[in-house]
Amino acid sequence: MKVSFILACMLMITYPANEEWSALQQSMQKMHNGMSSIRSSNDSDADFVSLMLVHHQAALDMAKIELLYGKDAQIRRLAQEIVTDQQSEIELMNVWMKQHTNKEN
Repeated sequence: MKVSFILACMLMITYPANEEWSALQQSMQKMHNGMSSIRSSNDSDADFVSLMLVHHQAALDMAKIELLYGKDAQIRRLAQEIVTDQQSEIELMNVWMKQHTNKEN
């Protein structure tokens, strides 16, 4: 563990992060923070959806970063498909969560 941390620090000093790498790392950190802040509701379905919403948002954010900075046409098409798919799935999960919450009240 210590060796990999030291190596990572050395690489950061030797190879400063570029703007797109920083943006990707920020989106990952935001996802990790969001997912770790979610507490169990004691409902496995709701917990799954809560975590997946954060996960899907990170995928959406990362795909948008690829569309902003990426150059490869095939990967840009993939990123656009991810945006479309993840947005649709986020909407579906939000609707489910709203309906599920309303059932309990």
